[in-house]
Amino acid sequence: MLNLIGVIIAFIVVLFLIRKKINFALSLTIGALIIGLFSLETITLLDIPKGFIEASIYTFNTQQIHTDILELAILMTLILMLAKCMQETKAITHLIDSLRTFFSKGGTIAVIPAVYGLMPIPGGALFSAPLIDQEGTTHGLTNDQKNVLNVWFRHMWFPIFPLSQTMILIASFGGIPIGTLILADIPVFIAYALIGYLCMRHYMKPTQQPPKTTTKDYSGLKYLIPPLIPLPFYALTFLGISEITETRAFIIGVIVGIISLFLLLKINWKTTTHILRKSLSWNLALAIFAIMIFRQMIQLSGVDTLIAAGMKTYAFPALAIILLFPLILGILIGSDFASVALSFPIVAPFITATGISTLGCTALIFMAINMAYLISPIHLCNVLSSDYLHTDVTRMYKMYIPATIAVLLIHLTAIILLFHT
Repeated sequence: MLNLIGVIIAFIVVLFLIRKKINFALSLTIGALIIGLFSLETITLLDIPKGFIEASIYTFNTQQIHTDILELAILMTLILMLAKCMQETKAITHLIDSLRTFFSKGGTIAVIPAVYGLMPIPGGALFSAPLIDQEGTTHGLTNDQKNVLNVWFRHMWFPIFPLSQTMILIASFGGIPIGTLILADIPVFIAYALIGYLCMRHYMKPTQQPPKTTTKDYSGLKYLIPPLIPLPFYALTFLGISEITETRAFIIGVIVGIISLFLLLKINWKTTTHILRKSLSWNLALAIFAIMIFRQMIQLSGVDTLIAAGMKTYAFPALAIILLFPLILGILIGSDFASVALSFPIVAPFITATGISTLGCTALIFMAINMAYLISPIHLCNVLSSDYLHTDVTRMYKMYIPATIAVLLIHLTAIILLFHT
């Protein structure tokens, strides 16, 4: 029980430190230490530093160095560089000017993050944050509102994106074709997009609506190329070459994106190197390692097993378990993929007792995890977008929670009506 108390205290401390503008990586590291110290009933003191190392670079069981976290940190750093380079060179301004001629009444606020949402990489909201920052200011949005809309529309493809690793995994667990799962999720996809649109219209200030542009300007659309170039590089992962992982493919893609930006801009080498140096920051790399360490300590503490046992002991209704356990785990872990891997095997035995088909329950679990992941304070998109927009995740909850509850209630209603056995 102390480990559960430790996780609760750790989350409170981390959220408090974030609100006090303490470095995010440091805040999470402190939280990870708290979890480890409160878990000494089930682990040893030596397991804490070992957990830190295993989450970062080395696996003790296999005695092997792993570089996946380092590669993810490099990828996040490169994404930030591309985003800042586009801002420093005014490429973002030109792109927004062109997009604004096609989408009236602030439609770019939804379209921009949705376009970036087609890129299935962690922390992708960082791409759209600079654009949303500028466009949102034009329409009188606060930084908190910009943040919510950026992350919300970035993830609008959650229910129907077939290249999502999470969708592939849960469809495999449920023994369901991906296409069938997508069909089951269409109602919630529509609900998600509609709720986001209504929130956007509510936040926007009509008095600050920019004048309608009558002349179509296509010139700035070329600056969609740098951030979208990484997407085709995803295809490299299907070549069957073990060395080309998804992260490595996108690292190559983002580097090509940065190069393409400066080729389009046609600026001299001295100016290019100055902008690149100015855009380089190691804060995100440190944050990536801290997130992985925090996640590792949660798993090491055994809190996920404790929660599952508690639900069984207190005889929760099967449908409540199907929804609540993935929700809790998704918020704690901050990873949709890991949440599916950990929660589905635990809740699968309860599916037959719900009175809902396996397809319906799988769709419920999938969206419960996705919505929990969306609002998790350690979700990379929340972290990176909040950092860029100079706000924090906790300020988003007054807007996040009602919208999230509405999506889940609509989804639950649709599943019960369509897939009740």
